[in-house]
Amino acid sequence: MAEKAFAPAYLALLQSGELKERVEEAYRRLAHCELCPRACGVNRLEGQLGSCRTGARAIVASYHAHFGEEAPLVGYGGSGTIFFSNCNLRCVYCQNYDISQGGMGRPVEPTALAAMMLDLQEAGCHNINFVSPTHVVPQILAGVLIAAQAGLRLPLVYNTGGYDALETLALLDGVIDIYMPDMKYADAEIGRRYSGIPDYPERNQAAVLEMHRQVGDLVLDERGIALRGLLIRHLVLPGGLAGTREIMRFIAERISRDTYVNVMDQYRPCYRANEFRELNRRITREEFEQAVRWAQEAGLHRLDHLVSRPRVWFLR
Repeated sequence: MAEKAFAPAYLALLQSGELKERVEEAYRRLAHCELCPRACGVNRLEGQLGSCRTGARAIVASYHAHFGEEAPLVGYGGSGTIFFSNCNLRCVYCQNYDISQGGMGRPVEPTALAAMMLDLQEAGCHNINFVSPTHVVPQILAGVLIAAQAGLRLPLVYNTGGYDALETLALLDGVIDIYMPDMKYADAEIGRRYSGIPDYPERNQAAVLEMHRQVGDLVLDERGIALRGLLIRHLVLPGGLAGTREIMRFIAERISRDTYVNVMDQYRPCYRANEFRELNRRITREEFEQAVRWAQEAGLHRLDHLVSRPRVWFLR
């Protein structure tokens, strides 16, 4: 697919008027918030706070052209990342806990969010990359509506920890071009212990299947820059705690052997990881190499770890 033939998905919904309807429906859901599987039920429009500690306005920690993301997102102009504060996960080893759990950032209106998108487009970024977006989908949709009306034409990336509700993903169908979820754990008890949620694998697998249904396998242009599709991240944890082998088999057998997967090797003990003896070390070279072998044995071949490039990681 040539880039000149590409149009981001949301333009069709903008022209039909459905994008505006999606914004209105999403904001109605803030009155009894069940945007993520935690389903807190609080009225965020009136300032009530649930697990994500975010009210009616999204909180943004920073936005900029980011060159440490996966190669198909970075290209030569960078990925236009907008980092949202707070998160619906409670990962004890989070490398950005001051943002994800400390709430560092400032509340913004959708008009300001739209201005950020347009700034990133003007700066030459290849996409708009929403980092930790799950709890602020209504605000994102409102910002996209304003930005698209003002000339936004870049693909949208939904860069999530992977604990997403199917009902919320339905609001994004035809809006998001590139889904980039984590697949963190194969075992529910591990997810409960290290991220504070009881049902991560079940919810995560259902969400990733829906994401793939919406956008398919990752499509690149002639320069190798991502236009549309699914890109999965998997962080290898010490001692096999992430269940890497099971996750790679799930991706290959239930999603697609052509799935683009980033097998991530940069785990290091952060935040509260030192409270858990099994997490209080880096992974070994052997552990990472085994993780890659499991991916290959499952039949996966689009593995980002094979791309030689500098890495400046920003993890949720």
